[in-house]
Amino acid sequence: MTDIIVRRKHGKNHAEARASAEHMASELKEEFDLNYAWDGDVLRFKRPGVSGQLALDAEDVVLNIHLGFFLSALKPRIEREVHKFFDENFQS
Repeated sequence: MTDIIVRRKHGKNHAEARASAEHMASELKEEFDLNYAWDGDVLRFKRPGVSGQLALDAEDVVLNIHLGFFLSALKPRIEREVHKFFDENFQS
């Protein structure tokens, strides 16, 4: 498996950071058919070939994505999209 890990300061209070994460997850669900659920302050997501989690704390948001074999070739493109989503949803 190939992993993508992104950590950023979110510059938001807890409610704002969670709302941004929820917005990001709902866009990903719509665009890529990802299923997701919250487990405390960790948003876990999955679909065939992709799984991961987005964790929030007081200062940071950390995204871990695990790509299966067939999607590993798309890692650079997926990474660009992840940074774009973070730029749109977690500007500090």
